[in-house]
Amino acid sequence: MKRVLSIVLMIALSVALLVGCSSTETPVEEPVQTPTPDTGAETPATDEGTITKLGLGHIVSIAKSKDKGVDANGNPVNATAQADVMIAAVGFDADGKVVSVSIDTAQTRVAFDENMQVTSDVNAEVPTKRDLGADYGMVKASGIGKEWFEQMDALQEWMIGKTVDEILSMETTMRDEAHPSVPNVPELTSSVTIDVGDYLRAIEEAWNNSIDVNGAEKVGLGIKTSIAKSVSAGTDANGNPVTAKAQVDTMISAVALDAEGKVVGSIIDTAQVVIPFDEEGKVAIDKTAELRTKNELKEDYGMGKVSPIGKEWYEQAQALAEWMKGKSLDEIKAMKLEEGRPAEEDLVSSVTIHVNEYLVVVEEAINNAK
Repeated sequence: MKRVLSIVLMIALSVALLVGCSSTETPVEEPVQTPTPDTGAETPATDEGTITKLGLGHIVSIAKSKDKGVDANGNPVNATAQADVMIAAVGFDADGKVVSVSIDTAQTRVAFDENMQVTSDVNAEVPTKRDLGADYGMVKASGIGKEWFEQMDALQEWMIGKTVDEILSMETTMRDEAHPSVPNVPELTSSVTIDVGDYLRAIEEAWNNSIDVNGAEKVGLGIKTSIAKSVSAGTDANGNPVTAKAQVDTMISAVALDAEGKVVGSIIDTAQVVIPFDEEGKVAIDKTAELRTKNELKEDYGMGKVSPIGKEWYEQAQALAEWMKGKSLDEIKAMKLEEGRPAEEDLVSSVTIHVNEYLVVVEEAINNAK
């Protein structure tokens, strides 16, 4: 009997202890920490800046060039070469979303007279659409009373926080043959009436050609255009006939900067657009063709064959960009030069091209960074 009573008392005591240790709150399950495999290498830091990729995109067109001839009323029309270079410098985050974007267009015309002599000032600096600002004159023809740069600002703002796929899926509408891709989204219908097709393609190219950058906070775009190498019809030094041609050289730079304003990545390129005319003053190449920049041409540009260091243009531009990493604008501008070529010890064996104008567009990109 005593043995039975002892067992009962022990059971009762155990139940009491269990009740006394209970809580009225629901337990919170701690998350399971999965150990990171040790690969023997340090994980790169990507949280120093919001921008992890830098891209430069461009679309080159000569479609608006005009032959010498007559108009619909029989009036004489002189030849005009026109190169439109649509450019986008873009900073993307780790998720591929746009953090910073700068879009501009170098719309350059070279005019000829009835004898196919160049009448444009070949020594003049050619402004981009952003450089022109209100002087571009779109307000006069705009149905919403906004200049080109104002409409582009609105488009850029719409792109922030979106991936390239989201940007490319923008709904557009065809206003007329000259405007086949006008935004048709509520956020833009009252602020953007220009055709955006080429600008969307430039964003896509910027993403496809992007490079990795670490610690970037800002991205800037620099552009400089020259028509100095355009040629009038005539004869060369040996008396041989020479037909007219326009040459439009647009130097471009996209630069990513860290919080201290130092370069963490840059892309340098040139759209060298040559538009030849025949003896009758007609454009002698396919006006619908999309032309390639020097970076896109790579070995097809042909500098490796004549370079004293055996390097192509794009390889030299990459070496120059690599040299700029970790440097401030003042340090870049202090580069030692000899006849326009780098004289820095760590560049003489990798860069023999003239770099003066590339330093100018890099400076502009740094000053415009956002």
